[in-house]
Amino acid sequence: MRVALGFDHRGSHLREAVFAGVAPGGHEPVDLGVETDAVRVDYPDTARAVGMAIREGRAERGVLVCGSGVGASVAACKIPGIRAAICHDAYSAHQGVEHDDMNVLVLGGRVIGESVALELVRAFLDAKYTGEKRHQQRLDKVMALERRFVGQTKAR
Repeated sequence: MRVALGFDHRGSHLREAVFAGVAPGGHEPVDLGVETDAVRVDYPDTARAVGMAIREGRAERGVLVCGSGVGASVAACKIPGIRAAICHDAYSAHQGVEHDDMNVLVLGGRVIGESVALELVRAFLDAKYTGEKRHQQRLDKVMALERRFVGQTKAR
């Protein structure tokens, strides 16, 4: 599986751990940067890069890392077809795929360490969507919500 990997400057220190989590399963990393925290990179830009890699078929899944994981989750979910979630435990990382067909794992670089990041990436990539009727019915509702509101914006 091709996995788009994107980091903002605050998530870059987990880069090696995330890459290490991708390789053992025979997955192919699609490196969308960044390598260091030397230059500020805004999480919406990183989320867009990962989301578009999936939408355009250059990757099947993605991993995003920002400071807390919250901003990248919010930004990625604005891209139609992207089902991103912040996970800081292994259960959520695999269950999000199995039940909700999550295609982007989001991590908080200031929240978790390297060993947890490695564990979560492996749990996420090893998981498969079950397609059980109850899960598919819920996913269909999520996709209907997306279709209903795509293109609409809320005034602040």
